[in-house]
Amino acid sequence: MLPVDVQAFRNTPLTREPFPYVIVPGFVRAGAMEAIQRDFPDVPLPGSFPLPTVTYGKAFADFMDAIRGKEFTDAVADKFGIDLSDRPTMITVRGTSRAQDGQIHTDSTTKLITVLIYMNGKWESPQGRLRLLRSATDLNDVIAEVPPDEGTLLVFKNQPNAWHGFEAFEGPRRVIQLNWVTDKAVVWREQTRHKVSAFFKRLRA
Repeated sequence: MLPVDVQAFRNTPLTREPFPYVIVPGFVRAGAMEAIQRDFPDVPLPGSFPLPTVTYGKAFADFMDAIRGKEFTDAVADKFGIDLSDRPTMITVRGTSRAQDGQIHTDSTTKLITVLIYMNGKWESPQGRLRLLRSATDLNDVIAEVPPDEGTLLVFKNQPNAWHGFEAFEGPRRVIQLNWVTDKAVVWREQTRHKVSAFFKRLRA
């Protein structure tokens, strides 16, 4: 059995306006969670770290294989009506949030689909909750709010109006980001950029 509930994702209706997205609480199976959390990469520094640059255990590796695997890929392709069969993937991991994180933005146009999976126990803070937004200027013009609770999945199609952000939060905030991107050059460029950034962050730590 996969450590993620692909059928729950398939069963959750797609919200189409103002941009397509799906939110699935409990996407990571409860029975797999303890081992995944134990094997989660140690990323105490802020920022995004490409998966090849961090160290993790087998349960986390199996988790990554599952979200990049055919079953979930096919489910996402079907849900969003996009052919992902030949699109490369890129995964980054975050372990902590800085006060300046969370500003309203859209993702790079080279990213076709964004997947966020949160791994934070029960999130109590009113800050740090991702908001899907109607505009680039108002963090309170909210379509939906996604608390970064353990196992919660958000998937959205990247579009010029796919605005999102969150109220500033400083502290531990575990999140995995998976993107299907336009081509392999994007993966190389983004991973190189993140690797250089991570190198200097470690020097300053």
